[in-house]
Amino acid sequence: MSGQTTGASARTGDNPFLKGVAFLSLLSGWTAATLIVVSVMITCQMIFVRFVLNQSTIWQTEAVVYMMIAATMLGLPYVQYLRGHVNVDLIPLALPPRLRKALFFVTMLTGIAIICVMTFYSYEYWHIAWERNWRSDTVWGVRLWIPYLALPIGFALFVLQMIADTVAVAIGVDTPFGLEE
Repeated sequence: MSGQTTGASARTGDNPFLKGVAFLSLLSGWTAATLIVVSVMITCQMIFVRFVLNQSTIWQTEAVVYMMIAATMLGLPYVQYLRGHVNVDLIPLALPPRLRKALFFVTMLTGIAIICVMTFYSYEYWHIAWERNWRSDTVWGVRLWIPYLALPIGFALFVLQMIADTVAVAIGVDTPFGLEE
């Protein structure tokens, strides 16, 4: 299986662009998983501090919320890479290969356009928070540009993985919707 991933994940062939995007998606997935594990550990620590030591917590709840949002956003490209999203393939299965391929490109290009818009606006939102030095209205007072950074990064990596999936089908390394002909 040289140059290909196994299972239901996107195929890369020997294409350096596809391999590079696959690496970024995997790295993003590991980052998301790490954020989830750290969030669980912080939650356990928060429960111990509140209910065993009977003390108040300052930063834990806010940190966990931001980490879970970041894990969700940074997990987007990894889920796309694994084809782990919900896939209703009734229509693609009913179409002949040529129309299936056309439907794939229409679907992917529409999705890419929508995610590009979301990337732009999330970057704009992050930039405003950074430029104006927004802080959360809590005792911890987090600089909001830090957690908001997960939005444009997550969307940008997601659109990059979608582009890679489109390129893989266009050059014949992968099949539309992952369905064999």
